[in-house]
Amino acid sequence: MTTRPVVIGAGPNGLVCATLLARAGLRPIVIEARDHPGGAATTREIAPGFRVPAFAHSVAMRPDVVSAIGLVARGVRVMYPRIAAAVHTDDGRLLAMPADVDHGAEALKRFSARDAERWPEFCATAMAIVSVVTRLLESVPPSIDSPSGRDLWTLVRAGRLARRLGRARFYELLRWGPMPIADLAAEWFETPALAALLCSRGVLGMHAGPRSAGTAAQWLLQSAIEGHPLGLPGMTAAGPGALSDTLAQAAVEAGAEIRCGSAVARIEVDERGAHAVTLRDGTTIETSTIVSAVDPRRTFLDLIDPVWLAPSFRQQLRNYRCRGVLAKVNLALSAMPRWTGLDGAPEDAPSGRLIVGGTPDDIERAFDSVKYGQMSPRPWLEVTMPSILDPALAPAGAHVMSVYVQWAPYDLREGSWDDRRDELTATVIRRLAEVAPDLPSLVVAAETLTPRDLERQLGLTGGQIFHGEHALDQLYAMRPVLGWAQHRTPITGLYLCGSGTHPGGGVTGASGVHAAQVVLRDTGRRRTRDQD
Repeated sequence: MTTRPVVIGAGPNGLVCATLLARAGLRPIVIEARDHPGGAATTREIAPGFRVPAFAHSVAMRPDVVSAIGLVARGVRVMYPRIAAAVHTDDGRLLAMPADVDHGAEALKRFSARDAERWPEFCATAMAIVSVVTRLLESVPPSIDSPSGRDLWTLVRAGRLARRLGRARFYELLRWGPMPIADLAAEWFETPALAALLCSRGVLGMHAGPRSAGTAAQWLLQSAIEGHPLGLPGMTAAGPGALSDTLAQAAVEAGAEIRCGSAVARIEVDERGAHAVTLRDGTTIETSTIVSAVDPRRTFLDLIDPVWLAPSFRQQLRNYRCRGVLAKVNLALSAMPRWTGLDGAPEDAPSGRLIVGGTPDDIERAFDSVKYGQMSPRPWLEVTMPSILDPALAPAGAHVMSVYVQWAPYDLREGSWDDRRDELTATVIRRLAEVAPDLPSLVVAAETLTPRDLERQLGLTGGQIFHGEHALDQLYAMRPVLGWAQHRTPITGLYLCGSGTHPGGGVTGASGVHAAQVVLRDTGRRRTRDQD
């Protein structure tokens, strides 16, 4: 049996994990079903000269990952817009919130003097609370059954940070997470457009509306990942695919082998634990260590013979929620649309995230449809135009647009997504025309990816972009399930390193780092036992 680990999936987490294992001398083999690495972080051409983020349109690589992989030295350039987020109001104006707190307060004066005054206080409170969340994201969750000294020290450090918040903010830390994000926004602000910006971060990828309990936890998580209460999208020069290409190059240079176009059909298990993977072409690769970067439900329910899993564990995985609700529309545009409400707003207003859905009620009404298996007739949209920061993505004067669409249920009550894909495209373009009337005439090409497409193309169970919802009962020590949040699994030698593990989804590389640390600790223990 080879000592070379096998990593299943060459997305950012799988590549980061493989690089760290390779640098420790383990020379992993990475198996990727698609014909190129990158997973959701890829760039592709949808029309001649128009290159768009195919799936994920922003990145938030952790600083320790950037440093460990040497991404800056390798030429990876992440650009951040001056405007964090913008949204149109019901009266046709455009609220454009700069990333800078003081400039954000200035922008709010056109809408509410009270909110302008409260914005700096809110940001200070939020980011103080987020600092505790960030500390928890930086380490592997503790073991529930038998916490180690390392686990206890992690909790002690987080506890000290929480204690330094002071009594009032510590109370908010405990209270905010279970709240509906709409209620949290309403406590602080009277401007519906500002509340909509906060709500949009709380429901992204969620089978939940802004008035659903626990959506504030998703907002806190997104704020911690991107370091801003409104989120601050990082956009990679040449698109997210350039980041993935660099990660793949780093993995190979460190000693990893990447095999694209090879899909894993089965993880082989016996009394000793996981001992091999069998590919769809019948090839078997024997190994003592397997690290799966695919989602937990697919790993356990599709790739492993159920005889090797306790019925109670399989039931936990069946109850792990992977309900896809997000579709993706990519547009090639012949020119910049004429956005309404730009009078009085900065010219670079569309450079960050542009939200179409101007109030919490607009977003909640869009969620109503998915409850009944229907696509929303007026979805809320998260729009980015990466060609503003990186003009090389489109021909001169032209642009590309990347749109997240919610809500689009994985299971439609009527018809199929293959039959209704064009209907969804038309709905999104019509919705965009509400805030950019000339946009339909500028469309050169359109690509629409439904939740079913996300499952087929990326292997995401249910089309769930985060490998599982960011619900309170599926975060931290409960991700993916209680008792198995440390990247280990009930099967000896099998580990998880995908977004279905702590700290969750997004192009961060964090799960890959944590999993590699756990694998290396366990590998060291096995080597010590073998020497004894």
